[in-house]
Amino acid sequence: MSQTPIHRAFAALARTPGGPDGRRVLTLSLVDKTGTGLWSGVCVLYFSTVAGLGLAEVGLLIAVSCGIGIAGAPIAGRIADRVPITRLLVWLNVVRALGALALLTTQDFWLLLAYSAAGSLADRGANVTTKLYAARIAGPDRVRFQALNRTVMNIGFGIGGLAAAGALAIGTVTAYRALLLGDALSYVAMALITLRCTEPTAPTKVVAGSDHPADQATAPPATRPTSPWRDRTYLLYTLTETVLFLDDAIFKVGIPLWIVHATDAPHGLAPLLMVLNNVLVVLCQVPLARFGTTSDDARRLLRPLALAFAVGCLAMAASALGGPWTAGVALVVGATALTFAEMVHATASWELSLALAPEQAQGAYLGVHGLAAAGQRSIGPLVATAAVAAGPLAWAALGAVLALTCAGQDRLVRTGLAPTPPPLSVPPVTVSEH
Repeated sequence: MSQTPIHRAFAALARTPGGPDGRRVLTLSLVDKTGTGLWSGVCVLYFSTVAGLGLAEVGLLIAVSCGIGIAGAPIAGRIADRVPITRLLVWLNVVRALGALALLTTQDFWLLLAYSAAGSLADRGANVTTKLYAARIAGPDRVRFQALNRTVMNIGFGIGGLAAAGALAIGTVTAYRALLLGDALSYVAMALITLRCTEPTAPTKVVAGSDHPADQATAPPATRPTSPWRDRTYLLYTLTETVLFLDDAIFKVGIPLWIVHATDAPHGLAPLLMVLNNVLVVLCQVPLARFGTTSDDARRLLRPLALAFAVGCLAMAASALGGPWTAGVALVVGATALTFAEMVHATASWELSLALAPEQAQGAYLGVHGLAAAGQRSIGPLVATAAVAAGPLAWAALGAVLALTCAGQDRLVRTGLAPTPPPLSVPPVTVSEH
């Protein structure tokens, strides 16, 4: 009897790369994103309703704390190359827990800002550290593992979001504080789970002037620096990644505002499209991973990625040109295309961000790569709202920019991968979000 997509998804989860530690990482992602789902949708309401901050203060607090948090990715990535990853991840989750719990203790704006900034720094750092850990325990199966990880993350978001919706229906101060407490306890649980994780084998450091095969096997190409800040190719790659990560802001900010302000579609379609996004990721992310198992395969995904972005943005533009039914169909087509763009980009990005990094400096490189997602969180909402304000032509232009960025990244990566040994970029020695 043929299996349904749901059965195939759970069967894939049962065959987790990395053994017990791989399953622990998936558990970490489930707990993490459940806690995030509890808090992310109500944080603005908490600061305004419970803490009593004004709208301008809430906006400033979120903007500044997220801006400070951007530094967490490169800092944690650099540290991860020098200390045990599991130990670092435990302490990052402890800081996240303390930052969340501290928010319960005050209504002072400056203290709330300090606690939020500390939590944001640790949050960005934990994301990069978890990714590095997952890459090392999964080895050559790292692309498939990341697909499983994204599936679990979306399940966690759904669980947390449903719980948050129930608390919002209650609407009391106690309910808001319970959600924040739940978020803090998720970090405590993550720290405890991480204590049970095995420290993976770090890539062997290159010995200068050594002719030993083990040393040469882990050596980066001679033309590539071991610091990401001196690696022009990797910095340009990270810049293009910042653009391609805009799908997050399009879904969270652009589509809901577009539905309300520019189309005749019912407003209730906005949350349904988010559900569609989550369901498609849960069902399709793992099957799509088989198309990006090598560096060359991941690079080739950039072409269908460009097409998906173009179709999605053109459908968004078309949704403003008809009545409710036309708008609804166009929005579903656009949301579906952009969801596939999200999944294809996740597969390609996961492989290429590691393939372009020297093995002995993966942490530092992934830390720099983490700036792409963090930076998008700052500029993404501005781009999305600008597209909504400018109208259908702006969506078409945005689709063109995304497609051209894919083409530029394809050429950049083709050059950057040329010196690397095919077909896999993970050496045997390396056999851990949103």
